[in-house]
Amino acid sequence: MKISGVKAYVVQLPNMWTSYVFVKVTTDEGVTGWGECSVGVESIKAVVEELGAMLVGKDPFRIEEHWQSLYHVHHNVRGGVLHTAAISGIDIALWDIKGKAFNIPIYEMLGGAMRDRIWGYGRFDGETPEKAVEHARAQVAAGFSALKGDPFGHQGIFTTLESERDAIAKVAAVRKAVGPNVELMVEVHGRLTPAEAIRVGQALEEYNPFFYEEPVPPQNVDAMAKVAAALRIPLATGERLYTKWEFRQLIEKQVVSVIQPDVCHAGGILELKKIAAMAEAYYIGFAPHNPYGPVNTVAALHVVATVPNFIIQEGGHANYDPLLKQPFPGQKGGYFDLPKGPGLGIELDEAALVKYAAHGIVPMGYNTRFAFASRQQSKWI
Repeated sequence: MKISGVKAYVVQLPNMWTSYVFVKVTTDEGVTGWGECSVGVESIKAVVEELGAMLVGKDPFRIEEHWQSLYHVHHNVRGGVLHTAAISGIDIALWDIKGKAFNIPIYEMLGGAMRDRIWGYGRFDGETPEKAVEHARAQVAAGFSALKGDPFGHQGIFTTLESERDAIAKVAAVRKAVGPNVELMVEVHGRLTPAEAIRVGQALEEYNPFFYEEPVPPQNVDAMAKVAAALRIPLATGERLYTKWEFRQLIEKQVVSVIQPDVCHAGGILELKKIAAMAEAYYIGFAPHNPYGPVNTVAALHVVATVPNFIIQEGGHANYDPLLKQPFPGQKGGYFDLPKGPGLGIELDEAALVKYAAHGIVPMGYNTRFAFASRQQSKWI
């Protein structure tokens, strides 16, 4: 079997907050694999297809060899989200091909499943404390025992006291509404300075967060360490870090309790497994990031099914059915079932990808996604 082509599709469903980018890898024996590398910009398509052209005529089963070749192709373009996301999408598709060829799920090739179902979480976002409570109660009624929300309304770093108080009020209201037995995760998207993150984190401690996510930007590990040393709540980060090398210092310094690499950004399926193993040696939990499409969701499930230090999985929280040949299994009662079928266990509908083709940059970010009324409170836009 040889790789015969690599193609990328940029799509956007109506009313979605970002675009999805899917990768199709074809072979001369008719076995097709699907991957995903969603980053919100159409330029990723060119990177995927340029890298993919290097693999035409090669054995699709030599996944590690191809990963190394694509990553080290040129020292001037190595790393960064476009490069590693493109590799990730191709990597996932190659695993899909291999699973289909051997008629087994991907997780069986990663050591086999360690769990029969996978814990996931819902959301508690809202423009006001009342809206956040309404959202949280609906999610708990749907069976979720863990919820995550971004209660901040400002953009950039350097918040206002008004924005801080608003965020804390939302978390306090949600905790009171759902009680002590629902886990709450507070995400910040790196929009606080260390001093602000400590001040807010100390105020949040009484609400017992499951973790406090990306309180400061991810580029400065020592800044995150300063926050960790001042707080009694677990920190999490990693959605904007790529490959084992960018996670190394964070893990070795034991700065956070949970790491959150994204399978369609950080390097793909095997790279995620490697990052998880590095964290396992330091007793750090593993909770992959995933706000994107169906392939990203299922690829993450195959990895976490096999990971000893798995904590919880983010779901895409969207209706993927228009893009698939069969209904997406999704979460039931706050849990994902193990993926069924060979390879990824899902099949994209190529006609639908053409129908929902997107063009240009899709405005991206959680302030856009949730349209917070308080976004203009910050004087640092």
